[in-house]
Amino acid sequence: MKTAAFAVSARPTRGRLYPEEESPTRSPWQRDRDRVVHSSGFRRLQYKTQVFINHEGDFFRTRLTHSLEVAQIARSMARFFGVDEDITEAIALAHDLGHTPFGHAGEDALSLAMETWGGFDHNTQALRQVAALEQRYFQFDGLNLTWETLEGLVKHNGPVCEPSAWLSDYDAAYPLELDSYASVEAQLAALADDIAYHGHDLDDGIKSGLLSLDDLVDVPVVGDALRDARALTATLPEGTSRPSALDQRIRHEMVRRIIHALVSDVLKQTGRNLAALDPASADDVRRAKGPVVGFSPAMAEANAGIRRFLFANLYRHWRVKRMTHKAKHVLAELFDTLASSPALLPDGWREQAAAACDEAGKRRVVADYLASMTDRFAMEEHRRLTDLSVPG
Repeated sequence: MKTAAFAVSARPTRGRLYPEEESPTRSPWQRDRDRVVHSSGFRRLQYKTQVFINHEGDFFRTRLTHSLEVAQIARSMARFFGVDEDITEAIALAHDLGHTPFGHAGEDALSLAMETWGGFDHNTQALRQVAALEQRYFQFDGLNLTWETLEGLVKHNGPVCEPSAWLSDYDAAYPLELDSYASVEAQLAALADDIAYHGHDLDDGIKSGLLSLDDLVDVPVVGDALRDARALTATLPEGTSRPSALDQRIRHEMVRRIIHALVSDVLKQTGRNLAALDPASADDVRRAKGPVVGFSPAMAEANAGIRRFLFANLYRHWRVKRMTHKAKHVLAELFDTLASSPALLPDGWREQAAAACDEAGKRRVVADYLASMTDRFAMEEHRRLTDLSVPG
């Protein structure tokens, strides 16, 4: 397939913060992707959740399965446009590395705890993870990813207009052009994230029993996909499936059709946007006045309708809110305990806190430690610090 003129180019890449000899067998983007996959932060995504806490079931999505689904969708769209699939995949796989345990509940708790100490958000934390917190090499901290991958990771949702103090300092040392848009590859990863979580949150919501198929009839795009999926039941021989198994097939067909509808719209609208912009390079995309990857106006409105439905009926369901409340309490109590008594931190983290030059630095170490936790580890650590019957 012919490579598009506006694709990121490995010849030349803008390089790495710490110069390295490039691999004779892999492109810089393949190397970045492989470093992400082999990182400790990526492995921990297996036990970090999306909506449901890890112990609530083995078959709900985790941050790891979500990231794999995002990468699959993003890579398929990248192939369609003739841009680089490997850097698209690297950004998609890395985009959730900064998430806390307990999903957005954990991020809300850490954001509140760090409000006066430099703040906390998962996008900046993802960059911290790959640029500083991974400690695998003798020559440098972090994964030493290419400029293009770091830029795509930090700006995949658009320009960063109000960077945190840490991100501002990092950008001063290694400018990532925060006020511009990212590459087409990064923008595709961002839209793939939207598409993936709408599909799988609907799927998990039905599996959990918090949503039913009948609840979805009037949801934009979803209702049409459900009607089409239900129409397929007429093609099955009588008695082929039990009712519960039939609903499972309907659910899978519905989700597949939702993803197909969203992806198809992105391909068409982005094609129109690219034709209008006619970029001759990746830098032309970066300098554009708006994103080039996106939904059509009608689908953007429908996508917002799906999001509103999920917030009202799943994310704010009373059972989810109860678990969210408990999760915030656990992380807030962990933060307060460890920030007030950093000597309770485990080896490595304790030394980092002691070496911090001020209170904000100490609290950042605590936030990094908590953000690194899986759901299960956070619950166990909370018990170790609060329950006298549990060994420390």
